[in-house]
Amino acid sequence: MSQIFLPTINPATGESIQSYVETSISDACDIALQVDAAQKEWAKTPLSSRIISIMKLHEVLLADMDTHAHTITLETGKPIAQSKQEIEKCASLCTYYKRAAPDVLAPTEVATDYQRSYYRPEPMGVVLAIMPWNFPYWQVFRAAVPILLAGNGLILKHASNVSGCSLAIESAFRKAGFPDNIFRSVILRGSAVSVLIAHPAVCGITLTGSREAGEKTAALAGSQIKKTVVELGGSDPFIVLPDANLELAAERCATGRLLNAGQSCIAAKRIFVHESVHERFVSLLKANMQAFVPGDPMDPSTRMGPMISEDARNELHSQITRSVAMGAHCEMGGYLHDGPGFLYPPTLLTKVSPGMPVFDEETFGPVACVCSFASDDEVVKLANTTELGLACAVFGEDRDHAIAIAESLSSGTCAINDFVKSDPRLPFGGTRKSGYGRELGPQGLLEFTNIRSYNIA
Repeated sequence: MSQIFLPTINPATGESIQSYVETSISDACDIALQVDAAQKEWAKTPLSSRIISIMKLHEVLLADMDTHAHTITLETGKPIAQSKQEIEKCASLCTYYKRAAPDVLAPTEVATDYQRSYYRPEPMGVVLAIMPWNFPYWQVFRAAVPILLAGNGLILKHASNVSGCSLAIESAFRKAGFPDNIFRSVILRGSAVSVLIAHPAVCGITLTGSREAGEKTAALAGSQIKKTVVELGGSDPFIVLPDANLELAAERCATGRLLNAGQSCIAAKRIFVHESVHERFVSLLKANMQAFVPGDPMDPSTRMGPMISEDARNELHSQITRSVAMGAHCEMGGYLHDGPGFLYPPTLLTKVSPGMPVFDEETFGPVACVCSFASDDEVVKLANTTELGLACAVFGEDRDHAIAIAESLSSGTCAINDFVKSDPRLPFGGTRKSGYGRELGPQGLLEFTNIRSYNIA
């Protein structure tokens, strides 16, 4: 059978970086068996030894940060400063779980009629991680570190446009001294991953990606009675109440919306501003967004790089132009960049309303969409007009009022007076069609464990 090559493209130039040979179905199945065999031994390893391995990984990440960051920026177009921050965040994840794992994974004693009763989390086996390109290290590490600490093995099927990142991550685990085959990467197209989902050595799947990918993965895994955790993106509301600190809200909104060129599941997608402060806020937001000038992502001073691909850029531009044709007003941006690569300018739309593509659909790029509202009831209704429910942000000096608004919204994460960020210490995941299950925090350690009970007479 002839080999299939999967290319990676530099989004900043549109030029080819490298082509990777796709892992054959036969080799992928062999890898699953190898990880299964390694996991059975890894599960016997004391937790203290697993923690030592995680902290060696922490050291490797920081020691090789420049190399890893360069690979991220080359393949995704993310500004190099943000790529370094991503590596630092992965290292902080290791530190958090070093502290948390002993308590979270410890047996819990329960008083019963038996001489002794307790329950404890035990590893499930081999987990398949299907990961996206936009945070190519963080998405992997936030899944892999707790999964491995809990005694499981892991197979990484990364997005094929970040194959260099995928192999570099596997190399980092190897360099940190993890056992052979406990963490393996496979280079596969999305259409070929079903063979691993159905493989008998795989007991669970964690996926971050599109709704379509989540539906297909969950359906196939469900037919095999396999555990899944899925995070499928969001259309997050960012609400500015009349008593908000407008300067702070505008600065955080611009940063939260334009981080990674707006290609984030938890970016501030739909911005709701009270009519009494709407004009002032829009002026401040525009000024803040103008500071994000797209440029060379390898330049440490660049705050915003290109979008990931020409198709992604064209899809965003279509959403914007169709919305403008329906009555949205373009305050800035909204045009296709003339030059190499896949740059798209920071774009600000006002007079956005339900029915427009930028309101009804997830926008995965540097566009801020502002809607006006007159009352709490109206903004809650507008914000909840979506099938998605990943995160939300509310700005207001009366924190109790802001929290009450947030509690009325469907989301897995809330931020008050800040844009939404994932944190190793807090569970992260979605509601509604944004998915189910949790990563990070104590819950991230437990998702792929069997909570086993013991009764001793």
